[in-house]
Amino acid sequence: MSKKALITGITGQDGSYLAEFLLSKGYEVHGIIRRASTFNTCRIDHIFVDPHEPSARLFLYYGDLSDSEQISNIVYTIKPDEVYHLGAQSHVRVSFDMPEYTGNINALGTVRILEAIRRSGNKTKFYQASSSEMFGNAPSPQNEETYFRPRSPYAIAKVYAYWMTKNYREGYNLFACNGILFNHESPRRGETFVTRKVTMAIANIMAKKQRFLYLGNLEPKRDWGYAPEYVDAMWRILQEDKPKDFVIGTEEQHSVREFVEQAFSYVGLDWKKYVKTDPRYLRPTETEDLVANSSKAEKTLGWKPKVRFEELIKIMIDADMRKAGMNPIGEGDEILQKKILDRWWKTD
Repeated sequence: MSKKALITGITGQDGSYLAEFLLSKGYEVHGIIRRASTFNTCRIDHIFVDPHEPSARLFLYYGDLSDSEQISNIVYTIKPDEVYHLGAQSHVRVSFDMPEYTGNINALGTVRILEAIRRSGNKTKFYQASSSEMFGNAPSPQNEETYFRPRSPYAIAKVYAYWMTKNYREGYNLFACNGILFNHESPRRGETFVTRKVTMAIANIMAKKQRFLYLGNLEPKRDWGYAPEYVDAMWRILQEDKPKDFVIGTEEQHSVREFVEQAFSYVGLDWKKYVKTDPRYLRPTETEDLVANSSKAEKTLGWKPKVRFEELIKIMIDADMRKAGMNPIGEGDEILQKKILDRWWKTD
């Protein structure tokens, strides 16, 4: 029988790529979505099959990470072999405006799932989507032994979830793992995240639909990778014989300013003519310097990124140019992404 996987946050960037990946591995995939008055499943519509069809292997359930009863019901009913907990209030800047909600969803939401797994008695493997933001101002490069110095309500909530995952592993013998992922992007990245704001604005400027791009701090340095490769790492973590925690990143660092410069250069524009700063996008406390040391993942999991900074930017801009009604500069986002996904997911 095929394995069953449950994904929280299945309608997000990572959840949608992970669902595709697990289906390609022969899994039966179950996902939790939030009830809304409008459709919010656009990232997974292309892989959804009517559950009445015999070929259906993707199933969706309404639920919310603040509702422990519904979370428990879903876990008890599905009896998943693997749970990938990707759902969260995932925007760092928004977490300053909604600290209580962020803590309830990102911190306590994780406990609700862990407790449901514990009480079910099933031998379910659990993956917690931890974040490089947990390192805050700790010295770089950061690895699995680096201490946490979180600088936002988002990061603090993620630190709580990280330690609860370890506690359930050590206290209840659950197969519970943390994947500490550094920034990972794609054309499916949310439109309010800085990388997507940049690439989408460039496409709109080229299409004469937008004049300026407003950003906050351009100096923070990040380790940016390609999201489809990172969901492969998530899966590999749960295939280990024993539960472990892993840092996942490219080990390559670039500032927000470099991302902007490279992106505008790709389309032949001078970024200084179009980018303006807006204080509303500044964070009260900032994380300045993040870059991964993911040598453990390479040695243990055999995982190493293939898409680098420049290629990532090209993929995202070409995709947003197509969405804006223009021909992409490169091969085209659909063709290039397919090549990359085939290249990655067919590699053992």
